[in-house]
Amino acid sequence: MGNFGIWVLTICLIFQSGYGFYLPGSYPLKHVVGNYLSVKVNSLTSIDTEMPFSYYSLPFCKPVEGVKDSAENLGELLMGDRIENSPYRFKMHTNETEIFLCQTNKLSSDDFKLLTKRIDEMYQVNLILDNLPAIRYTRKEGFMLRWTGYPIGVKIKDVYYVFNHLKFKVLVHKYEETNVARVMGTGDAVEGFPSVGNKGSDVPGYMVVGFEVVPCSVMHNGDLVKNLKMYEKYPSPIKCEPTTVSMPIKEGEPIVFTYEVNFEESDIKWPSRWDAYLKMEGAKVHWFSILNSLMVITFLAGIVLVIFLRTVRRDLTRYEELDKEAQAMVNEELSGWKLVVGDVFRAPSNPALLCIMVGNGVQILGMAIVTILFAALGFMSPASRGTLITGMLFSYMILGIAAGYVAVRLWRTIGFGDHKGWVSVAWKAACFFPGIAFFILTILNFLLWGSHSTGAIPFSLFVILLLLWFCISVPLTLVGGYFGAKAPHIEYPVRTNQIPREIPAQKYPSWLLVLGAGTLPFGTLFIELFF
Repeated sequence: MGNFGIWVLTICLIFQSGYGFYLPGSYPLKHVVGNYLSVKVNSLTSIDTEMPFSYYSLPFCKPVEGVKDSAENLGELLMGDRIENSPYRFKMHTNETEIFLCQTNKLSSDDFKLLTKRIDEMYQVNLILDNLPAIRYTRKEGFMLRWTGYPIGVKIKDVYYVFNHLKFKVLVHKYEETNVARVMGTGDAVEGFPSVGNKGSDVPGYMVVGFEVVPCSVMHNGDLVKNLKMYEKYPSPIKCEPTTVSMPIKEGEPIVFTYEVNFEESDIKWPSRWDAYLKMEGAKVHWFSILNSLMVITFLAGIVLVIFLRTVRRDLTRYEELDKEAQAMVNEELSGWKLVVGDVFRAPSNPALLCIMVGNGVQILGMAIVTILFAALGFMSPASRGTLITGMLFSYMILGIAAGYVAVRLWRTIGFGDHKGWVSVAWKAACFFPGIAFFILTILNFLLWGSHSTGAIPFSLFVILLLLWFCISVPLTLVGGYFGAKAPHIEYPVRTNQIPREIPAQKYPSWLLVLGAGTLPFGTLFIELFF
């Protein structure tokens, strides 16, 4: 393209009208005043343990129409999410107070022990409204902290208290006709309530841009609610004081649950409604973990650099001390860093295992690059639950073609152009590391099944994973291996000595080197998981 064409293209781009759109997540949902909003519940999660449990595993109120699971994608199931409907419901832009939810049955001994155990383990209730998790604000040492979810209860002086009254605040923004692309649905459509789109597009409506909750422990009189039905008004005023607790948990006594909701118009626009969640206080811990990882990498790189510089500087000093004639007669073996030139490309004792590891390493590296790229572009937004895990899984399977190609081509290079046995190498590259991961996943899943955790993968998902593995990943790896067998092998830049160089005895035992090499990455992961 000449200069004239470039100028024409530039002018066209300047005068061309542009349309911006919000790429990630779900589309904005218009709610007409008076329409019902359904609140959903996710799995109970703990800041102390890594095992999620179902919300209805504890004696909480259940919906009148029964508990129903929401449609979940592959990533949500692998993450242990279980999104279900809840009895909490709101009317758009309608403030309600002192709403009676239910009175549970008398707590049995098992229910009492389980409820107190979950409180000791610091489990949190995770509510969802219009795909937004409930956020809780707390003040500590003059700072306002943000947390998702709210605790089940609290223990004070050996007495357990339950948060049985919830004070909701829903932030809404007036609906605006925007050119927003719906990229991916999350299964969060309103169930069991009137549709939000039945009254026409000309009727004014609102969008949900914030969802806040304040848990309270309020002493209720069980005799006052014997004849009350769900969503009727509680007979006496309810005062929600977050700093005080007054509803102890006692075996053989029921628990009364109530709630209130307040709507507030906000200037927050729909594309910016996730900003509050991206400023969570947990990000400080992640920054600390990232800083720790950078320090480890810098420390290791510094050690390698110092050793390399000392070796090279010693050789250069030796060369400078010799005159030109003597330098020409110096044997190359005097140079310490050139001692392994004739042995660096020697085939290992198990070349197939090396090829498999390199191929799978390329596959994992490619998966990481693709995932980070798509996440940076917004295709894997937190508004679409499970898309990150789903994207990682599918990119890993598709990049099996790269693993097969690299593994087989390296195998052919080690064999000096002979591609005999490439099918076996490609097959092992497709099954070796995924097989180990699947074996570990199976063992962990049996433990989760035994604990009745929602983190346990259903049997149907196991079948799906096996089909994806053997119907997508394995064939693509074999295809990549075929192209790797047809590609020319890589020529070595130096010749390998026929007689292997004698390796001196190790100064330190192997187990000590393995322990030292594994301590640093283990410490990095431990800090991330511990905090």
